[in-house]
Amino acid sequence: MPKPIPLSNLTQRIITAVIGASVFISALVFHEASAYLIILTINLLCLIEFYNLCKQQGWQVQKGFGLLFTLLLYAPLVLGAVIGDTFNLLPLLLLFPAFIFIRALFNPSNIPFTDVAFTILGLLYLTLPLFLFCLIGTNPYNERYEYERLIGILVLLWSSDSGAYFIGKKFGRRKLFERISPKKTWEGFAGGLLLAIIIAHPLAYYFKCYSITNWLAIAVIMATIGTLGDLVESMFKRSIAIKDSGSLLPGHGGFLDRFDGLFIAAPFVFVYLMLMQ
Repeated sequence: MPKPIPLSNLTQRIITAVIGASVFISALVFHEASAYLIILTINLLCLIEFYNLCKQQGWQVQKGFGLLFTLLLYAPLVLGAVIGDTFNLLPLLLLFPAFIFIRALFNPSNIPFTDVAFTILGLLYLTLPLFLFCLIGTNPYNERYEYERLIGILVLLWSSDSGAYFIGKKFGRRKLFERISPKKTWEGFAGGLLLAIIIAHPLAYYFKCYSITNWLAIAVIMATIGTLGDLVESMFKRSIAIKDSGSLLPGHGGFLDRFDGLFIAAPFVFVYLMLMQ
């Protein structure tokens, strides 16, 4: 019996992207609760990857506290979408930083403040941006969930990534940030930016939640700040000498590798939309 021909990295990348995007978009469209749950799931998987990488470096991060904080942060959104009523957990969440410091007293570690710092860093770097991304999905005027807001942002991010990948692979010559990511080029960045701007036009036609001006502005943010987010994650991986954050997504690495642009770009989009209201 002949051996199966192994899939190329590009083929794996495309198959994973199509399946993953289909599941993600279906959850966003199906219901407000499923949207929050899929983003929460991605958030938890990213946080687990981040904390596991930290533990590999010998840092005793408090994974349980980080995951519990994230669950409690999303709980009002999910419960509100399911039962139409919720409760205020903000007072409890405000205590979590203090609990993390107190918990560190009982860890036999020579670098307790480093452990605490990376525990909190995971929440600031991953949980906060993805939670803000959730909030973008709610219309501030009537407080109704609108999946078009979230899908549009993701489409622009993925368009930028795809444009940068293919244009960079074909025409890339000048290094964008060689010290952090030797494969990224200015030509790839320009290709990603151009494709995101092009895609913003049909988005504005089909998704009326934002004007063409706002969609173009979001496209520029996702392409530029998203690229910087990719570089930030590369900087983290380079500092701990790893290539991929995980292996759950064939052709893409881990969940940190797949959503790195969103971690840094989402707060910029959120602030931009707040200022434009």
